[in-house]
Amino acid sequence: MSGSDAFGGAAGAADRGDPVEGALARELAGLAADAPAGLLGRIAARRVRVPGPVEDGPLSGLQVAFTDQGVAFLRAGMDEREFAEAFRERFARPLLPAERPPAGLVPALRSGRLSGLRLDLRGLSDFEAAVLRAAAEIPRGQTRPYAWVARRAGRPRAVRAVGSALGRNPVPLLIPCHRVTRSDGSLGEYVFGAGAKERLLRAEAVDVDQVAELARRGVRLVGSDTTGIVCYPTCADARRIAPQHRRGFGGLAAARAAGYRPCEHCRPA
Repeated sequence: MSGSDAFGGAAGAADRGDPVEGALARELAGLAADAPAGLLGRIAARRVRVPGPVEDGPLSGLQVAFTDQGVAFLRAGMDEREFAEAFRERFARPLLPAERPPAGLVPALRSGRLSGLRLDLRGLSDFEAAVLRAAAEIPRGQTRPYAWVARRAGRPRAVRAVGSALGRNPVPLLIPCHRVTRSDGSLGEYVFGAGAKERLLRAEAVDVDQVAELARRGVRLVGSDTTGIVCYPTCADARRIAPQHRRGFGGLAAARAAGYRPCEHCRPA
């Protein structure tokens, strides 16, 4: 395939007025020989617009950038130019339009599970990568506090730094930072806004109202007086505790003092 055939779609971007994409497209189209295999993936990324996980509002449509290594950047509420500028500012790499999203992206957004979808997270610090790996462990329909993420990332005292790392998450929704809450149990902020965070959690069947009520009462953990196990309130095991056997605790120390042990699934700290 000739250079002009391979990058014909990119030339169309030049006509739409993006100087960086246009310059790249013209240079590649003018190659006298075929471009080496994999060249495009090393110097540029692709962008595509896909449906979001909700039907209306800012999360109904998403802009996504991906490379040959996987999905690299995802944002909501931006048009193509705003998204391209945000991407280049962070990754210093031009974007070209894609005909279709990478395989598995739309199902991952709908289900809240990666299910083998590859992510390109190059450029993160070791700490940022550890934070995102920890956040990715949180199951759909559950939440964990920043302190839990800090501990799983190997930096239990770096709670504030965890918040900063999650705020820089390049692929929210795919790395579910909306499932991370404040240590007092309240939902906290989110890159797409607190309202979007609440809506996403409700869509995953999190009882947001109960979580808020427990936070107001200072209850951080709930335990079963029949099993002697204590969990985070949204843990799947906690949801099965009958109301008459549910006990609330302000923290793990208080639960241990009452003879409870931490759940092996949600691992409260």
